[in-house]
Amino acid sequence: MPTFDYSALDPQGRPRNGSIQANDAQQAHARLSGRRLLPLQVKPAVPRRVGRFRTKELVLFTRQLATLVATTPLEEALRTIGSQSERRGLREVTLATHARVVEGFRLSEAMARQGQAFPPLYRAMVSAGESSGALPQILERLADLLERQQQVRAKLQTALAYPIALAATAVLVVIALMTFVVPKVVEQFDSMGRALPLLTRIVIGLSDVLVHAGVPLLVALVAAGIALGRLLRRPGFRLAFDRGLLRLPLLGRLLRDVHAARMARTLSIMVSSGLPLMEGLAITAHTVSNRVLRAATETMVASIREGGSVSSAMRRAAVFPPTLLYMVSSGENSGRLPEMLERAADYLEREFNTFTSAALSLLEPAIIVLLGGVVAVIVLSILLPILQFNTLVG
Repeated sequence: MPTFDYSALDPQGRPRNGSIQANDAQQAHARLSGRRLLPLQVKPAVPRRVGRFRTKELVLFTRQLATLVATTPLEEALRTIGSQSERRGLREVTLATHARVVEGFRLSEAMARQGQAFPPLYRAMVSAGESSGALPQILERLADLLERQQQVRAKLQTALAYPIALAATAVLVVIALMTFVVPKVVEQFDSMGRALPLLTRIVIGLSDVLVHAGVPLLVALVAAGIALGRLLRRPGFRLAFDRGLLRLPLLGRLLRDVHAARMARTLSIMVSSGLPLMEGLAITAHTVSNRVLRAATETMVASIREGGSVSSAMRRAAVFPPTLLYMVSSGENSGRLPEMLERAADYLEREFNTFTSAALSLLEPAIIVLLGGVVAVIVLSILLPILQFNTLVG
């Protein structure tokens, strides 16, 4: 059904703007009149690209909405947040959601009409909060969940910033030595007319490759990156690639722990909020980027649909750590599944923080040692012919 944008006046004479679905403009006028609105202008809606919330913005929006809906009507809360938003895209999404709510849509339905601005799991939890009458509490839990995910992401990015910068600096230093310093020294060695040591010949050969074939190599690397990106769009290759990532000694464990912690935290909120478990898991599966972990989550949905428990479904998926399986099983047996899921998420997040801190603390000195070793080899390759020449002269 077509959508029409309208400008109208309410019974108090206040301007109202929004959109309404109707077969034609005449029906749109009739529907507005039925809502006791005086249409001023009705025109077909122009399709527009709806922006997305940044993570920080979504957290702030959720926290503000949870605070306001506890004391004020939902329409007033949305209008207040929208009018205070500084970024244009955020303001447009919020006010568009407000317009849908004014038209009579539920909040979750209004959010669903904003494109990808609100994640599917977010909308599902909002819908559960509306159905149970506990929307403010659900929004508070959603804000806590989003904040935790943001903190984990920010901590990992901060921890990786220095090693990445250090590694990039090391690569640039080595390239500068091989392309500018070594060729100048080679000119001096050529005038000696002597056979050079093996190490020196190897370094000179690598220097020649970088000087004469550096640009083609760079183009080849870019082309390989583009080809890999296209291959990752193929389901079969992407599945094999993600399976290979999970088999890596350190990165595989890191990915599994992050997924398990997020899954436990999300399930805890869903179960305690009254959201159907299978619906929540099915939505969560589509948010997992790793195809193997996504398939494991979908396997859990099928297992629970057949009548299995959450712990047995996790055990059948074979990608979750034993600690999570034990705590989920204990929670099911004791009737405290949401609490045990939350404890499992806390434990896994602590393990993740400890593991990443230890790994990154070892990564920095490893990069420094590797850089020192490479520079030492280059310097040694230059000094060996000089020492050899001095010995012959002596």
